[in-house]
Amino acid sequence: MKRNKDRYDHTIYACYIGYITQAIVNNFAPLLFLTFQSRFQVSLSQLAALVSINFGVQLLVDFASSLFVDKIGYRICMVGAHLMAAVGLAGLYFFPMFFPNAFTGILAAVVIYAVGGGLLEVLVSPIVEACPTEEKETAMSLLHSFYCWGHVLVVVCSTAFFAVFGLENWGVMACIWAVIPLGNALYFSRVPIPMLVEEGKGATVGELFKNKVFWQLFVMMVCAGASEQGMSQWASAFAESSLHVSKTVGDLAGPCSFAVMMGLARAMYGKFGASIKLETFMNISSVLCIISYAIATVKANPFFGLFGCALCGLSVGIMWPGTFSIAAKTLRNGGTAMFALLALAGDLGCGTGPAVVGYVSEMCGGDLQNGLLAAIFFPVLLMCCNIVGASRSDRYQRLERRQ
Repeated sequence: MKRNKDRYDHTIYACYIGYITQAIVNNFAPLLFLTFQSRFQVSLSQLAALVSINFGVQLLVDFASSLFVDKIGYRICMVGAHLMAAVGLAGLYFFPMFFPNAFTGILAAVVIYAVGGGLLEVLVSPIVEACPTEEKETAMSLLHSFYCWGHVLVVVCSTAFFAVFGLENWGVMACIWAVIPLGNALYFSRVPIPMLVEEGKGATVGELFKNKVFWQLFVMMVCAGASEQGMSQWASAFAESSLHVSKTVGDLAGPCSFAVMMGLARAMYGKFGASIKLETFMNISSVLCIISYAIATVKANPFFGLFGCALCGLSVGIMWPGTFSIAAKTLRNGGTAMFALLALAGDLGCGTGPAVVGYVSEMCGGDLQNGLLAAIFFPVLLMCCNIVGASRSDRYQRLERRQ
């Protein structure tokens, strides 16, 4: 068993880098939102559209991948995903030069790296789930913590680069970030890649659609993505425009603190989570998320807004990987289709949450605090679904004990 596990160490390391790539794809462009506004005259609603389109394309890829990934194979899809992420990131700088409208060029780059991001979201989790690891729930949480560390890496390194070389050189930073997925594409071409279920034995999309438990998990994933990205995508702009702090302070105290706390929550559950019931931990996290969004909307002092950002990161940490883990143990034959559709749900939430924040803020005269207040709906709904699901699971377990 030890020797078999060692064979897959590099597979897991490549998956870690895959989630770092996912973090770069989702979190680098938002650091440049105000730069895009001033340099390319991009409106607030267009910025919200970039976020929605990014996650919208990812969710389309999520659904499509449930139909073709098993036929093409995990390796080809993973290598292709990383290559598209690299092209899209570099394209943020190059594409606006080749389109008559700069926003169209940015949008094209976002669409390309979103395709890669969608494939990564579908495949990384089931690959790690299929590897011979113990304590699957904690292993999944640890895996997803690398998304957070990637987010921190993006914010810290980008902020340092802008401080030293100037914000006008943001295109160079985009090309530097493109190197990571390019290298990981080569890495994934070499590592062993296991299948989650035997070919032909995984649930079909139709079978999953008929399952009530699947739909409960689907809604939970939507809410997990919306709760996370509703704050994450707007944290930098929120800190600068509403809290009136500098870009450097805003990026470090806003999205960076959010990512650090989210990573700590996932890493801590990955280390100590075996002794904590996952469903209970997720309910506590949902309550904390509601509190964090409410704190962020306090207008009396910028400290409350920054503290709310950080606390939100801590609260949402377990929501996404936790829902994946509940699904893996509840629907054991879900296979690639289940992970693809849940990733679709998560990406739907990742697009919906920031869009709600952006559009409500614009309706309220550009006040992001009102937009953030509206996003409280998502952790409330997640907690309700989790309570219903946990109650159903407890009933099934009691019936099995009686039989």
